[in-house]
Amino acid sequence: MISWVERARRSEVFGQVIRFGLVGGFVTALGAGAYLVAALAGVAPLLANVLAYAVAMASGYVLHSKVSFRGHGSRDNPAQRTLRFVTVSLISFALNSLFVWTMTEPLGWPVWTPVVPMLFVTPLVTFTLNRRWVFA
Repeated sequence: MISWVERARRSEVFGQVIRFGLVGGFVTALGAGAYLVAALAGVAPLLANVLAYAVAMASGYVLHSKVSFRGHGSRDNPAQRTLRFVTVSLISFALNSLFVWTMTEPLGWPVWTPVVPMLFVTPLVTFTLNRRWVFA
């Protein structure tokens, strides 16, 4: 039998997953959309990815701290939390850059193909890192 504490913890995580999915989905779609628009407009794929990162980073921290992980963890060291968020954001940027480079350069696939792992792989990595490290 599950205790009320365990149920509350699971409910908290479930709420975070839902909020992260909605906010992260918006931020990810915004970044992926910016990448796709730039790439289809003729911007080099890796440069398009840098532009997409800038667009997503501009909104991601505020939305995730205020919505996705609201009330989760300690809020007493904003500088440390910001540095950790930037680190996770750079990890997501590196992942997306790896997807873009691998799929468009050596594999020679169409410029839209990196959007698939951008939408499904990167968010799983960033949720885990944000929950366990940034907003813990």
